[in-house]
Amino acid sequence: MIGPVLDEVRPASAAGSVGSPAGAGTTATPHAVSLGGRRYPVILPKLRDPRLHVAFVTISLHVLGQVGLHFQVSVPQILASILTCALIDLVITFRATRSFVWPASAMLTGSGVALILRIPSTRPGDHWTFHAWYLFAGVAALSLSTKYLIRYRGVAVFNPSNVGLVLTFVILGISRVEPLDFWWAPLDGWMILAYVLIVGGGLLISGRLRLAAGAVVFWVTLAAGVALTAAFGHCMTARWAFSPVCGFAYWRAIVTSPEVFIFTFFMITDPKTVPRGRVGHVMFCLLVAVASVLLMAPQSTEYWTKVGLLGGLTVMCALRPFLNRFVPERGSDADHLRRFVGRIVSGPAVPARTGRRVAGIVAIAAAVAGAGGAVVAAGVPAREMPVADTAEILGRVPHQVDPSTMPTVTIEQGVLDWNHEISGAGAQAIVLTLVDNLELENQALLRSDPEILTVVDHGDRLDEMQARLADAKATGTTTIRRYRIETINVTLLVPFGKQDGLSLGLQSRGTVTTLTYDSARHLQAQSDSAFATTFVVRRATGARWLDVAELPLPAGG
Repeated sequence: MIGPVLDEVRPASAAGSVGSPAGAGTTATPHAVSLGGRRYPVILPKLRDPRLHVAFVTISLHVLGQVGLHFQVSVPQILASILTCALIDLVITFRATRSFVWPASAMLTGSGVALILRIPSTRPGDHWTFHAWYLFAGVAALSLSTKYLIRYRGVAVFNPSNVGLVLTFVILGISRVEPLDFWWAPLDGWMILAYVLIVGGGLLISGRLRLAAGAVVFWVTLAAGVALTAAFGHCMTARWAFSPVCGFAYWRAIVTSPEVFIFTFFMITDPKTVPRGRVGHVMFCLLVAVASVLLMAPQSTEYWTKVGLLGGLTVMCALRPFLNRFVPERGSDADHLRRFVGRIVSGPAVPARTGRRVAGIVAIAAAVAGAGGAVVAAGVPAREMPVADTAEILGRVPHQVDPSTMPTVTIEQGVLDWNHEISGAGAQAIVLTLVDNLELENQALLRSDPEILTVVDHGDRLDEMQARLADAKATGTTTIRRYRIETINVTLLVPFGKQDGLSLGLQSRGTVTTLTYDSARHLQAQSDSAFATTFVVRRATGARWLDVAELPLPAGG
């Protein structure tokens, strides 16, 4: 997600002096290398170069991700992205200047790609795997190429890592790639350190570049827009949550996400791809926030919500030349935030000063109301859908389970680390719900009542049970299974490559009785057998744990 805070600068000649747009960066040095009897200058960044400061933040985050935050990305994948960008940029700059220029910005582009891009099939915890390294290299190359191929009046149009990631997520889709989660980890020492690095470093660097005001305006506007969507019942599924993330939890997950702070301080403050005037940058950041919220509002998964956030910057980068026509030139007398806001509030040129002010305030109010209405309208597809009356449906059949018949329950440490409430009585309650759900499935089949299935099953399990119900209606023969579970081991199932959310795997062993009835509900056959299976449960639609799948036990389980 991080883009180059300062683009690399080209030397005026092979041995000439160079400067940076922000007054820091590379400079003429005596360093040179001899190749084929010819000396070539080596241009290195100065310690004051803000790109080095951003690199310190990103490298620190990569280290934290490997050591304490358990990012699903390996060191070779990270290096493939960074080194690909570095090599491409070294070649391009050498051909243009006959100098070896340190590819600081290009390496930031590669680092940003590696920080955000994830391959679902990468094994968690394998820090040294080369799995799909070529995808990281390819996305990094795509990102960097946009800086050289898509230009307007000699300036790159898009933030390289931003547009490269957006294209990757849209083209390859949710089964092949995914973005880094909004939620990284519980608020422990590692996360506190990550926040200190991101927010502290971001404020220092953006402040030095005189771009902090735009970053703050973006974050405040984004927070207000996300609050508006959350207030209207917006929900999204996320692989790190057991249930849909709605309301305040949705707002908090996005607005306080370290990923959003990275976007705020290190991407929309890239001087090469945003307006550099103070007014222009603030207006740009405000509009990026509005565009992001409008793109995020219709999404019901974290994957596409994240793409919407990134897409807001992509859209506004494309519109930047148009925006530049309406904001003051950088450094001009009009490039002052208070004066600019004052002119807007004063309104159009009408005879009375009071009338101008009222007209300006009305225009601002209308713009805010229009943007708010657009956000609310855009969020309709992702709002929490009305569900059937669960209590009424469950009340149709008796389904009480005797707690004294509960099996022995063990809980893996990974479950407790994720949610300490799933222990003791909490785990017993989940197992009780599983047993309840399994019997309610039987009642749905025996009574030919599909509504019962919708309140106890979801996803693959619901599809399976609905198919069994349809088959029973077609053949007149109904088969049910009654489980006597003796032991259950509770495990955590974290999905990769989809956005179904966290699930619990209840690894169960015991005896199952299979009963077959004819259309008149007369018992035709009965048999007992041992079973070993994993019942998967998740709070897919709300508070109740639903059966979502049945999987074989893992090898050795």
